[in-house]
Amino acid sequence: RRQKKQKQMLENLKNGDHVVTNGGIVGTIVGVNEDNTIVLRVKPDNVKLMFSRSAVSSVVAEEKK
Repeated sequence: RRQKKQKQMLENLKNGDHVVTNGGIVGTIVGVNEDNTIVLRVKPDNVKLMFSRSAVSSVVAEEKK
């Protein structure tokens, strides 16, 4: 059941989602590619990093400003 929920979460990733990777990197998705990779924007320097979609461990709620 847990694997099914994780797979569904990975399939539903979209631009603007705030996520945490398996390595603990927190960022915002700015690109979802068809080759199962995503591009994350990581603050404070707005660095863009490319990850495998499977490297995402969870989607986190957006911080309120």
